Amino acid sequence: MIKTHPMWNTFPNIQALLLECLELIIEKTTIHNKEIEETVLEMIRNQGKLLRPAYFLLFSRLGQAAKESHNQIISAAASTEVLHLATLIHDDIIDESKMRRGIETVQSKHGKDVAVYTGDLLISVYFELLADATDSVDIIRLNTQSMKRVLMGEINQMTNTYNTAITYADYLKSIKGKTAQLFELSCYEGAYFGQCPPEVIEKSQSIGQNIGIAFQMLDDILDYTQTPEILSKPVLNDVKQGIYTLPLILGIESDEAFLPLLNKKEDLSDSDLTELVSLLHEHECIERARAIAKQYSDKALATIESLPSHPEKKALYVLTESLLTREF
Repeated sequence: MIKTHPMWNTFPNIQALLLECLELIIEKTTIHNKEIEETVLEMIRNQGKLLRPAYFLLFSRLGQAAKESHNQIISAAASTEVLHLATLIHDDIIDESKMRRGIETVQSKHGKDVAVYTGDLLISVYFELLADATDSVDIIRLNTQSMKRVLMGEINQMTNTYNTAITYADYLKSIKGKTAQLFELSCYEGAYFGQCPPEVIEKSQSIGQNIGIAFQMLDDILDYTQTPEILSKPVLNDVKQGIYTLPLILGIESDEAFLPLLNKKEDLSDSDLTELVSLLHEHECIERARAIAKQYSDKALATIESLPSHPEKKALYVLTESLLTREF
């Protein structure tokens, strides 16, 4: 039986729609190769919070879409999760990650061949779902542009691997692509497919982008402050792989004491990592990073507050506030 994350028990209307999205994804990924089919099912059974389709659905409910549009809305919402899953699989292949969401990754459990084919299957299903939802060339173009921005965000991150001269601007450019873009797309498409008023559609993109930026910044902060057990994934993996995120960038800008450690690159030991985290706390980099993330959170919440009155507006605000103040 397919279930959603317990957090959606508080939002039963959205929970029911998310279950429809998951059922549709399962239907679309049923193929003759049982290993790949079962791999997708494993991902869905162990899925995360389904945030992207949830934001899509919340924004869609702010509008006045006709009941006849229901199937198109579910298809489009499901497409955002399918694209997200595909990017996770490909990320794990590149990073050679062994664990995600507390379980073994596709490439670790089934090998890179199955992982690549599963990721590619999901990308094809993503476009199939999108085609079921719309015949608008503009929406298809928007999605292809979004895919490119996600890719460019990942490429920018790869370009700056082990780069101790990385700047905040470099980091922001990367996360706007690899993370914030899908939140932005989900919010905008939800407003579009839900036939929201023009002012809601206009504001949806900035809300999604600010949510995505704050979400990734908080993820990067938690990587330095939480345990693998709490996060259900390894911690300090990014710095081991030469990916320098917001807290560390603030540290590098504060003190050259970080450089001898980072210059060790792949040879960072556990004691080096302990010293690195100690330096971050010494220079208050974690607190400073939280303050920056809060600026983006506050922007998102303020724009949500400015939306026209609607029963789903409170749910949108509560979800965003809890998401951007989480500790796991």
